[in-house]
Amino acid sequence: MNRDTKYWVIVASKDHVKTGIAEGIAQACHGKASPLKRMRKDDFIIYYSGKQTLGKPEACQEFTAIGKVIDDEVYQMQVSANFCPSRRNIEFLPGKDVSILPLIPQLDFIPNKKSWGYPFRFGFFEINRHDFELISSQMLQKDHAQKN
Repeated sequence: MNRDTKYWVIVASKDHVKTGIAEGIAQACHGKASPLKRMRKDDFIIYYSGKQTLGKPEACQEFTAIGKVIDDEVYQMQVSANFCPSRRNIEFLPGKDVSILPLIPQLDFIPNKKSWGYPFRFGFFEINRHDFELISSQMLQKDHAQKN
């Protein structure tokens, strides 16, 4: 059965996102399996980082990673004695971090532009293709120096 590609936003601090990119994995909502089970092979994810570092106040407010779900497996990884988060394997695309601020007026998933941070409090949510294409077009821009 073929289904349409879905597009997801996962919220995590930038330091955690960069670790996930290095490991080729995604975690969501403090390691919960249920959000990851909603994703399917060939769906796309975008990470949004409200903070630079978990538990610290320094703001980030950027989209910090973009990638594609490469299989249908949700698995657990023992990270420490009392933390065994669920994960998904992701093929991350080479992209640059992009501020959300100039994109807010054009993003459909933010109905109230004054309270634009509201949707992110869920930690994981689906966005439409328009929003994915808007964000990804900024993140995946080719470096102008490479044009020749």
